[in-house]
Amino acid sequence: MQTTKSYTISKQTVLEAYKRVRAKRGCAGVDEEMISDFESNLKDNLYKIWNRMSSGSYFPPAVKVVEIPKSNGKTRSLGIPTVSDRIAQMVAKMYLEPKVDRVFHEDSYGYRPNKSAIEALGVTRKRCWEYDWVLDADIKGFFDNIDHELMMRAVRKHTSCKWVLLYIERWLKSPAINVEGTQVKRDKGTPQGGVISPLLANLFLHYAFDEWMKRNYPNNPFERYADDIVVHCSTESGSESLKKAVEPRLKHCRLELNLEKTKIIYCKDDRRRGEYPLRKFDFLGYTFRSRRVKSGKGEYFVGFNPAVSNDAKKLLRKKVKHLVIQYRNKAKLEDLSEIINPVLRGWVNYFGKYRRTEILFTLYGVNETLVWWARKKYKRLKASHGRAYRWVGRIAKQEPSLFVHWSMGCGPVIE
Repeated sequence: MQTTKSYTISKQTVLEAYKRVRAKRGCAGVDEEMISDFESNLKDNLYKIWNRMSSGSYFPPAVKVVEIPKSNGKTRSLGIPTVSDRIAQMVAKMYLEPKVDRVFHEDSYGYRPNKSAIEALGVTRKRCWEYDWVLDADIKGFFDNIDHELMMRAVRKHTSCKWVLLYIERWLKSPAINVEGTQVKRDKGTPQGGVISPLLANLFLHYAFDEWMKRNYPNNPFERYADDIVVHCSTESGSESLKKAVEPRLKHCRLELNLEKTKIIYCKDDRRRGEYPLRKFDFLGYTFRSRRVKSGKGEYFVGFNPAVSNDAKKLLRKKVKHLVIQYRNKAKLEDLSEIINPVLRGWVNYFGKYRRTEILFTLYGVNETLVWWARKKYKRLKASHGRAYRWVGRIAKQEPSLFVHWSMGCGPVIE
């Protein structure tokens, strides 16, 4: 009996891939299997993945398309692989990432080891003080339009490993099940939501944008987080020229610059006397614009700085309300704190990094959701908003550590 496998993939690697996928949890794919379901027969399920990948007989199932609401009322499509497929993708990612990450540009920050959005924001902030102009570039439907031929060409540049090439090509071509339940073939793109997709996206833009900028515009520093791109320029004419050059470059790579969303921004502050209609931009959930700042000497001046965006504030309020609505009938206030606090803590840690005072008003707004919940939960509070508000306020005073924002002094204000 033949026991030799076509490809050498260790069982330990598959086990490690499972542990990484498990740590991130995630939704079920088209088979509706959750991590807990997969773990009910863990040993056999991991063996199947290893056996099929090692023999070359692994074919990824279709990805499940879900629509995620955006702050502007539109939706963003995510392609969710099954648990088994996420593990298989992680196996390939663990092999490929060390080989490609070391060649990536230092100002590529998205979905990379030892890189973060906060780091990108800090560099952007500093460069906005040094350069007068910003090109805020937007690629139209980037993840949905990645060219498969060019993508595979980039992958082959960094590995000749046959099983990695085989499965990446299969993942690129695997169909999707849309929200209507119809199977859709894909001849371009890589689904957002896949484990391997962020790495492939970074690799594609490394050649399509980063290396091109390094060769042709070495004096224009940039920050890129996946397909969110900000480029710094010294002059308005320089930013206009760069915008005109980026468009055909992306077209050459079979992508399209979104001209409606791509903008040239003037980084207006006290030192910059000129005027320009666009003087703010959003990047990674922050809005960069002119703001009144207090110096270390106690003097006030106008600087160009980031703070949490209005869209990010709206998303937090919507997310908290959604969580409360889900559990409004069963939960006690203590239960809600366990559900909401991880969301609030992550939001505060991220958006409190710069201009922390800007987040306080939104955190006060969370109290209104708790008041709404109290009125729905308790008959004695139903008829009066004021009574419910005072009830929540008294608890906040007695137990200020119950919610993250209460511990920051953002509880309901009562006499």
